[in-house]
Amino acid sequence: MFPARLHTASTCNSKQYVVTTSRRICLRVNAAVAIAPVADAVRKPNFPFVRIAGQEEMKLAICLNVVDPNIGGVLIMGDRGTGKSVTVRAMVDLLPMIDVVEGDPFNSDPYDPNLMGPDARMRYRNGDKLTVAKAKTPLVELPLGATEDRICGTIDIEKALSEGVKAYEPGLLAKANRGILYVDEVNLLDDGLVDVVLDSAASGINTVEREGISIVHPAKFIMVGSGNPAEGELRPQLLDRFGMSVQVQTIQDGALRTQMVLDRMAYEQDPDALCASARPQMEELQKKLEDARKRLKAGVRISDKLRLLISDVCSRLNVDGLRGDIVVNRAAKALVAYEGRNEVKEDDIERVISLCLNHRLRKDPLDPIDNGTKVRILFKRLSDPEFLRREEEAKRKAEEAKAKAEAAQGSGKKAGAWGGLPGRK
Repeated sequence: MFPARLHTASTCNSKQYVVTTSRRICLRVNAAVAIAPVADAVRKPNFPFVRIAGQEEMKLAICLNVVDPNIGGVLIMGDRGTGKSVTVRAMVDLLPMIDVVEGDPFNSDPYDPNLMGPDARMRYRNGDKLTVAKAKTPLVELPLGATEDRICGTIDIEKALSEGVKAYEPGLLAKANRGILYVDEVNLLDDGLVDVVLDSAASGINTVEREGISIVHPAKFIMVGSGNPAEGELRPQLLDRFGMSVQVQTIQDGALRTQMVLDRMAYEQDPDALCASARPQMEELQKKLEDARKRLKAGVRISDKLRLLISDVCSRLNVDGLRGDIVVNRAAKALVAYEGRNEVKEDDIERVISLCLNHRLRKDPLDPIDNGTKVRILFKRLSDPEFLRREEEAKRKAEEAKAKAEAAQGSGKKAGAWGGLPGRK
């Protein structure tokens, strides 16, 4: 953003309003730029991911999304004080480095025009050489009080009218491109903002239109959300955008609780010392995740039998659409790569299928069984040969009974009707 020009007193009131508004926006932007280095200097390091006690399903879901971002993010719902936000923020230290166009606010991919911002794409098409730099995969937090302009970005109307230049100030969606968008208390997000985020998540682009001026830029990101279900439920459209879902509960094991309390107190007293003590474990986990990404890229096998089993489970559970099938396949392959193997087995699918499907089922408030348990029970049954044999036998008997009923109807008699005394041949 460039500072707005001063206009003479003869300028019309509407134009003065535009200039004043633009100047306010610029002042806020400049103030944010001036304060940012100070904030970075005093910012504490994140709590070490490897020091989070318990909550194994939550940590596994996050690690699988780091291995394969195409899984589509994770929704973490649970009680207050269970470490949801701490775990997600600790995820930053596990994210890989990516190639970006140096100085570009959209995290543009220097090799893929579809993931470039407007300026970088224009330079790429003109044959200009793009300077490549390494950057950490961004994790952008979306606060509940954010406005639509803060999320989508704003256009400097005064500069556009006076100079004919599209001066655009990127929003949170631009900063989250090729990264992760984290929404804490996602179930409390305003419906208007939910629609904006869903539109960008579905299309992978963000369109900003103000006063007849339009800006389009890529906004391909993974959504990570957390919240307390006691404070409200999520809209089904938003639920379906998360690849995996985890229900976390307060740790009841005394040893784990004590260890978590001690680590938290040590972090509050000296965060640098705690992070330094956990650095060898963090480096080991980072290396494991990096190897898993390479192994997944090289190829992980999954048999057609297991693919059919996944689709059969989704079909019997009446899962809407095909996202559930796709996510289960990806999560199972990511798990295998994470554990250093090359072929998916039935047990691997069993470990991830409830995380991928439990939030996609229709909820019945009168049903005492939660959705995750339903998924596990059905998968156990469909993977049991004896259950499949009994099901096939029951299906065969039903077909035979149906055939007899149809035959009886064809002879003009009701099924079970007396046919009279047998005659002599």
